[in-house]
Amino acid sequence: MRNFNDILRQAQELQKKLEQINLELEQMEIGATAQNIVKAVVNGKLEIISIQILKENLEDIDKEMLEDLVVVAIKDAQNKAKLIAQEKFASLGALGGLLPNFPNGIN
Repeated sequence: MRNFNDILRQAQELQKKLEQINLELEQMEIGATAQNIVKAVVNGKLEIISIQILKENLEDIDKEMLEDLVVVAIKDAQNKAKLIAQEKFASLGALGGLLPNFPNGIN
């Protein structure tokens, strides 16, 4: 049976790893485009960093289509970020799916 000091040390190591992963996710930028018209960039915490309209002439695109493309680009970027976060948290073993304070539970 492991002693309490070993368990405490492992918990502290896990906490340090969690802090490092969270810092990496905050600093990470993940982008996605929708039909080469809209680009969305999010960080690894799924927060929107920027939205760019890539096409100069928007006369042939109606307002509703442009709004839809913005949503698609954001969702795609967030889905990419979720996958990256899942991979990082998976390195922690079974605890990766039990972590609080991450959008949509990451599991």
